[in-house]
Amino acid sequence: MRKWAIAGILYVTLVVLGFGAYDKWIADDKGMAAKTDSHGSMDQKAGHGTEGEENGNHNGVETGSSHAHEGNAHQQSSQVNAFVQNNQGKIKIFLKDKAGNPVDELEVNHEKILHLIIVDEQLQKYYHVHPERTGTGEFTIEKNLPEGFYKAFIDIKPKNLAYEVEPVSFIVGNPSAQGHGHALVPDTNYSKTIDGETVTLSVNSFKAGEPVTLSFDLDQTNLTPYLGAMGHVVILDEYGKKFLHVHPSNEKEPIFETQFEKPGIYKIWAEFKQNGKVRAFPFVIEIKE
Repeated sequence: MRKWAIAGILYVTLVVLGFGAYDKWIADDKGMAAKTDSHGSMDQKAGHGTEGEENGNHNGVETGSSHAHEGNAHQQSSQVNAFVQNNQGKIKIFLKDKAGNPVDELEVNHEKILHLIIVDEQLQKYYHVHPERTGTGEFTIEKNLPEGFYKAFIDIKPKNLAYEVEPVSFIVGNPSAQGHGHALVPDTNYSKTIDGETVTLSVNSFKAGEPVTLSFDLDQTNLTPYLGAMGHVVILDEYGKKFLHVHPSNEKEPIFETQFEKPGIYKIWAEFKQNGKVRAFPFVIEIKE
């Protein structure tokens, strides 16, 4: 009788311990499942948040300020292609989107909808002209250029399309291959005289990645606005690839603010209208790290 009692007690004890272990195993399994679901949910939220930021950035670009949109235009690939055709003293420009359709909706930028800057490969010749619209997405100007290799920079502001000014190479006549290549030497004298007019350049910093102020000392008694400003500055790197078109920081003084992202040698053309004539004063500077 005593053996049966002892056996019964052992059986009950084993059953109780078994159910306890089972409950603990179930609880642990549920806890692990809860942790896994929670971790997965955080990943999904993190992924959703990233997608939201991307959409937010995209929307910000499309509907942001003109300054933000202009900055983004240099980050995106250009949505407008510019083509240059030189034939019998006439230069034609064709603007097309990526699908090949003419681009004709342009904003006025300093009194013109298109500024055409032309330089030769040695960066010695410089022309700033304004072709007239002669068709949908088409502009033409009569300009006889000396034989040589040239680069054109079409400065426009298309509506609702990203655009970055890039050099477009073209040839006039049958120049010798020796016309290729050039080597710019930084100026040691920042005073230039053309037609009896002297302009002196002052640069507050020659360091890359920092704000740079270009100040010009000239006779302002005969200085008049040109294309809605008291001067224009065009800057190219020594390879004729990086293009900057800078306007004065205020309406009264020939002071310009810009920034050189990389060290290197740059050529500056400062344009001023004095006594009714526009002159471009060239300067070569070196920007260091």
